[in-house]
Amino acid sequence: MKNAAALPEQPAAVDGRTRDRVARLLLEHGSATAGELGAELGLSSAAIRKHLDAMLADGVVVSRERPVRGHRGRGRPARVFVLTDAGKQDCGTHFYDGMATAALRWIARTGGEAAVAEFAAEQVSGLEARCRAALEGAGADPLARAEALAAALTAEGYAANASTIASGGQLCQHHCPVAHVAAEFPQLCEAETAVISRLMGTHVQRLATIAHGDGVCTTHIPAQPRHTTTVRTNR
Repeated sequence: MKNAAALPEQPAAVDGRTRDRVARLLLEHGSATAGELGAELGLSSAAIRKHLDAMLADGVVVSRERPVRGHRGRGRPARVFVLTDAGKQDCGTHFYDGMATAALRWIARTGGEAAVAEFAAEQVSGLEARCRAALEGAGADPLARAEALAAALTAEGYAANASTIASGGQLCQHHCPVAHVAAEFPQLCEAETAVISRLMGTHVQRLATIAHGDGVCTTHIPAQPRHTTTVRTNR
């Protein structure tokens, strides 16, 4: 590894992929100190430790003393960080995300943006069919349908819930299985939004997405206009 040098302090979250890069380096090297990781990524030890602390809390890395061969000098031994089995599994997931991103880049180069949008629509067609089946017994009430859709999306891994707000309903998805890929290809989010719109039977609006750095994907479902009947009386 490169020797750690004095580096200017930078924000820990330089980009959304810093944690993934840390995990990838640990996978490649087996173990590393915060200083070694920081030198590789161009971050100070303090900045990289913020990521490592979060990874320790999530159980994707563990910290241990680096083994010393030969005579042990004065001072505390260096602490290194190692991926846990869960952390290694996450790296495998991100590897497949990388393959999906590369595939979409190839589609964009060879077929253009329209081909990417067509591919995204095809990918969510199965999701739409499964969710539509789950909504069959929900009736026509918008909130009941939104709650049924949230339950169906949760079963698909989106950790969703629905709630009522003054202007209608709100569908929140707390996890996105394709967030890493959708960050570069928003067509995936657009195709998913179109599915929600068709299932709800009305125009919906995405207010936030995990792919764009928000904490949750939020979709606004406007309240349905009430139909009133005007009765005229002759005087």
